[in-house]
Amino acid sequence: MLDKLSKIWSQDMAIDLGTANTLVVLKGQGVVLNEPSVVAVVDNKGKKSVLAVGDEAKTMLGRTPGNISAIRPLRDGVIADFIVTEEMIKYFIKKVHKRSTFANPRILICVPTGSTPVERKAIQDSALAAGARRVQLIEEPIAAAIGAGLPISEATGSMVVDIGGGTTEIAVMSLGGVVYSKSLRVAGDAMDKALADYMRKEYNLMIGDSTSEKIKKEVGTAIPVNNNTYPVKGRDLRSGTPKEVSITEEDTAEALNGILKEMINGIKDALENTPPELSADLVDMGLTLTGGGALLKNIDKRFSKETGLPVHIADDPLACVAVGTGKALDQEEIFSAMLSEY
Repeated sequence: MLDKLSKIWSQDMAIDLGTANTLVVLKGQGVVLNEPSVVAVVDNKGKKSVLAVGDEAKTMLGRTPGNISAIRPLRDGVIADFIVTEEMIKYFIKKVHKRSTFANPRILICVPTGSTPVERKAIQDSALAAGARRVQLIEEPIAAAIGAGLPISEATGSMVVDIGGGTTEIAVMSLGGVVYSKSLRVAGDAMDKALADYMRKEYNLMIGDSTSEKIKKEVGTAIPVNNNTYPVKGRDLRSGTPKEVSITEEDTAEALNGILKEMINGIKDALENTPPELSADLVDMGLTLTGGGALLKNIDKRFSKETGLPVHIADDPLACVAVGTGKALDQEEIFSAMLSEY
C-alpha cells in the first residue's frame, strides 16, 4: 500500500546533474529547479553534516570559517564525493516535491559520453540511495540534441557541442544513435581557471572562482570586438593587500584562447571521423552549441571561422540538456532505445 501511494504522490523527474549547476524537470511541468551543484558541509568534532545546498551554499564558496567547507561534489561531470552527491540529490528531490515523505520518483539523469560504467553506476547508486524507485541514464549530447530540437531520429547528420561546467560533449548523431562522440574535460570551469591564471601571471592579482566567473560573463569573449573594460578586485601577490585592476576583452580572449583551441581540435576530430554522407549533411545543417559555455560572446563566430561550418546557438542553451532529458522522460516509448540502466 505504501509503495502504491509513493508512486501516486511522486512525480517522475529528469535531472541534469551538472558540475556547475543542477536542473530538475518534473514530468509535464518543465524546469522547476535550477541551482548550483554546491554543498556546504560543517565539521563538528569529526562528524560531518550538510549545512546548505544549492544557491545558499554557493554564496559560501571561498568565504567559510575553518569548520565549514563549501564543495562541489561533482568534478568533470562525474561524482567526486559519493555521500555529498547523495545528500544533494535527496535535497533536490524533497525541494521539488515540497514534502519530505512519499517522494519516491522514477528519475532520468544525463551523463557525459566519456563517463565509465563505474562512474555511471555511481550516479545511479547515488540517486537510488537518495530515494528514487528507478534510475535511468541518458547521454548528455543526446539530451542536448533533443532539447535543441535537432532531427536526430532522421537519416540525416546532426552535430551538437554541449559546453557545460566540467565537460564539453561533442557528438554526431543520425537515426536515433550516436555515430561519433567525444568528451573533453575542458569546459566552463577550465575557462574560469584560465582567467584566474591569466590574472595572476599578467597582473600579479589573485582572484577567486566567483570573480573568474563574473569576468567570463561580463567581458569574456572568443573574439575581441571592442575595448570594453571591467574592474577586477583581488589580492596583490606582491604586497598581499587588496587591489583593483581593469581588464579588456582582448585580455579575456587571450586568456581563453588555449581552452577554445582544445574545443576546436575536438570538433575537428569529430568531423574527421564522421562518414562522408553525414559530413555532407553538416555542411548545410552545421553544428549546434548548447550549455552555459555557448553564452560566451562570439564563440559561435570563432568556431564557424575555424571549422568552416555554420554554427547555431540553441534557444536557452543553459536549460537545453535538462529540457531534452525531460522530453525523453515524457516520451519514453520514442526514446527508450537511448536510455540505459547499470
